[in-house]
Amino acid sequence: MNRPQAAWRSILILVAGLLMAGVAYATPAVGDKVSLPAVTLLSGQKLSKGHYDGKPVIIEYWASWCPHCARQNPYLQKLYEQAKETNLEILAVSVDEDKADARGHIKEKGYTFPVAMQTPELVDTFGEQRLIPQLFVIAADGSIAEIIPGEMFEKDVLNLIDYAN
Repeated sequence: MNRPQAAWRSILILVAGLLMAGVAYATPAVGDKVSLPAVTLLSGQKLSKGHYDGKPVIIEYWASWCPHCARQNPYLQKLYEQAKETNLEILAVSVDEDKADARGHIKEKGYTFPVAMQTPELVDTFGEQRLIPQLFVIAADGSIAEIIPGEMFEKDVLNLIDYAN
């Protein structure tokens, strides 16, 4: 193989690798079907891979250091209280690097909604989160009904109860 051909081959391999890496961590789109992996909550409770099957789920990505999350999470707590009488599930996923930061924040604020830490399995499902807060609304059939980036108004968070069956 001559030098120009070798150079082009190297470039194609590099581009293919970058594209494959992007696909591996791509955020799913509205309409895509997702299957939630098993998660362990900060409380220690383990939820199996099929726990959320057949239920609508609100997944919120957040962090203890995020001011927008700090304003939105009280609304998520209100939604969680309303959803207790329905089939709507809530799961907050912390992207904090230290579990103690997330745990301390949840305890300090008195939140009772389920919280898990980001895991490789969640990254495989929802991609690497570059924006928080971010909500994924998953319909009971497992399809993504909405992806909501950024901070939401209280009424908009509370209106997510409409996804309950």
